Amino acid sequence: MTARMPEPVVLENDVVRLEPLTMDHVPDLFAAGGGDDELWRWLPVPAPRTEEELAKTARDLLDDDRHVPFAVVLKRTGRAVGWTTYIDVPGFDESVEIGWTWYGRAVWRTAVNTSCKVLLIDHAFGLGHNRVMLKTDVLNERSQAAIRRIGGVHEGTLRRQRRRTDGTWRDTVYFGILEEEWPAHRARLTARP
Repeated sequence: MTARMPEPVVLENDVVRLEPLTMDHVPDLFAAGGGDDELWRWLPVPAPRTEEELAKTARDLLDDDRHVPFAVVLKRTGRAVGWTTYIDVPGFDESVEIGWTWYGRAVWRTAVNTSCKVLLIDHAFGLGHNRVMLKTDVLNERSQAAIRRIGGVHEGTLRRQRRRTDGTWRDTVYFGILEEEWPAHRARLTARP
């Protein structure tokens, strides 16, 4: 089976529903994380100060054909609390990246991140991908811990991979999960109460 970039689809479990991102999600998304400098600290754009700024960032993401973005909708409220994205990985056969992810503070340290990753990784491997890649800023220890917790294996660090929004250089830490590794990690993650 030849892997292909995922199409925008709805993925859901008991905790979240991942919906193809639309501009209709922007008001909820701004309420969840607009203007929060700590939340946006590691992302490739500054924290949006207005709903219009967040709308522009969302539009830019939607217009970039290397990304398949999803709004993360909390099932118990029906409100979008963040977004996550599949990203094309040129040069890596049958690989896809999960990234450009953020969640509002209200859902940090909840089941939201794990629930999203299980859905996205299951879907990627179901489409024939051999490897799921995740990456983060070398200084973002919270994200690195979350990636390791879901089963990501550290594959290396690219020094001075890109500039942060403050102009300093970012070293980027790369992690991967291989298809044959995923069943054991998935069982561990879904066995949690």
